[in-house]
Amino acid sequence: MRPTLVAALIAGLHLTAPAAAQTATPKPPATAPDAATKAHQALQALFDEAWESETRAAPEWATLRGDLRFNDKLSDRSEAGIAARDAFARDMLARARAVDASPLNDTDRVSLALFIHRYQQDVALQGFAGWRTLTLGTLSGAQSALAGFARNVPVNNEAQVRQWLARLAAYPARVDQEIAILRHGLALGWVTSRPVLARAIAQIEGQLPEDVTRSPVYEPFTRMTVDASVKANYQAQGQAAMRDIFYPAQRKLLAVLKDELGPKAPESGSLSTYPGGDRVYEALILRHVTLPLAAGDIHATGLRETARIRAEMEKVKAEAGFDGDLAAFKKFLYSDPKFLNHSAEELLDGYRSIAKRIDPELPKLFAQLPRSPYGIRGMPPYTGEGAADNYNGPSLDGTTPGWFNANAIAFKRRPKWAMETLVAHETVPGHHLQISRQVELGELPNFRRQSQYSVFSEGWALYAETLGPQIGLFRDPYARFGHLQAQMFRAARLVVDTGLHALGWSRDKATAYMIEQTGHDATFMTAEVDRYLAQPGQALSYMMGELKIKELRARAEAALGARFDQRRFHMALIDQGAMPLPLLEQRINAWIHSEKARP
Repeated sequence: MRPTLVAALIAGLHLTAPAAAQTATPKPPATAPDAATKAHQALQALFDEAWESETRAAPEWATLRGDLRFNDKLSDRSEAGIAARDAFARDMLARARAVDASPLNDTDRVSLALFIHRYQQDVALQGFAGWRTLTLGTLSGAQSALAGFARNVPVNNEAQVRQWLARLAAYPARVDQEIAILRHGLALGWVTSRPVLARAIAQIEGQLPEDVTRSPVYEPFTRMTVDASVKANYQAQGQAAMRDIFYPAQRKLLAVLKDELGPKAPESGSLSTYPGGDRVYEALILRHVTLPLAAGDIHATGLRETARIRAEMEKVKAEAGFDGDLAAFKKFLYSDPKFLNHSAEELLDGYRSIAKRIDPELPKLFAQLPRSPYGIRGMPPYTGEGAADNYNGPSLDGTTPGWFNANAIAFKRRPKWAMETLVAHETVPGHHLQISRQVELGELPNFRRQSQYSVFSEGWALYAETLGPQIGLFRDPYARFGHLQAQMFRAARLVVDTGLHALGWSRDKATAYMIEQTGHDATFMTAEVDRYLAQPGQALSYMMGELKIKELRARAEAALGARFDQRRFHMALIDQGAMPLPLLEQRINAWIHSEKARP
């Protein structure tokens, strides 16, 4: 198959080792200081132009990273607004491809390659008009975007409270834009599948309790820091905005979902059942895995990994001295009272206790640690008991921490033996450590400090789980089983995602497979399968990323022998920010070469 664009860029740009580990190489005449400086400045100007344009086009994103200049606005998702952003992406791609890379230093060459890859991804999906209308999801989507955003908006003074009121006032127009997108999808034969649509409907209904002050969108008015003399007035304005603006807009969206999309929603959400869906899935595999792999090959990898992990589970069962088969062992682990949490508060306290045990052990794994703190909080109830736990990174300006969002209302489905590996994944040494470190790499362009490649970040977090024994985790067979279950969960996704979208699997078959392999309950696994229907290809990124990182570590250990230092290896992995797998492999190969040459 053809190499990905970034692989071609890697070959064409002759990227070398990370700056901290480079060996000296002679520069051609074209890289005289004046030429290099001018090239750097021109490239940075291009990056700055793109950053500013995207900030204005996505004011919610700007708010989340600490840029409050557009804190009273919502994104423009009108037909004209989308067309303008598409045209901008094409322009950025063309201009970036025209840059002469020869005078650039190593960091700038990597940045240019990533910049091109980013816009190439965006432009590639512009050709799939139908796919782009499927904006409803299970974890997030148009139906819950404002509710999810609400808990992260700043309301630290009166001006910011008024800005949130302005955003609420703008919301009906935003809903009208979304309805136009959904109706366009109807006309193209692209309608959200029935299971995903049902979850979106339930999420909207969960945002509309009879008492408006219990809606997640009202939440900012409960934590605003304003003078007591004006607080009641702002709360009254907030309640009026909920009743007169937000509720009617959501009910309008709800009616469209029920009355217009509902009758046309397909039972199967497989991309293979949509017009041109096979090509869309190929594009999404490339987007999420960053490698030109066939669905069948990924499916085979998943089958191999599930068999390997299942064998490890059998060993752990034997260690525990359990007399019965693996299915009975899983049932025991989910039913014995000693393994169960009895409240949301107990679950959250347990997560926080594990995090406190991990934190002081991190210097064993890393030469440097990020400064940004993190917290652990419960997810809003409207997301539902089946929703997966997740993480939000800190803002670029350092004013907000990272957050592990735990599904606390699902405490009955979160046994104690599974908690350590989840904390390691979502906080440290997983998502929080990698993402907060990336945010703090101030010498990199802003877009690289915020770059998102799920195959890198999720692959890192899954790999980070495997470091648990070095930091005091998984000391008993039950916790070790919890770790293996988390790994099995991601391996089974390779089988199920490709099964659903390329190999004709039904939703029921996919759910049954997930339950059988992981031991998770039907509520959670059904929600997960619906997530794969809503986000094709994304679930592939976890295990595929971990396998590549493990491959690179094994290569480094073999090449360096006693000189291998995992603390330096981990910094080499994360200190360039998130990136596609071909570029990551090239960087680690160069790092290995530089380590060999190190005194």
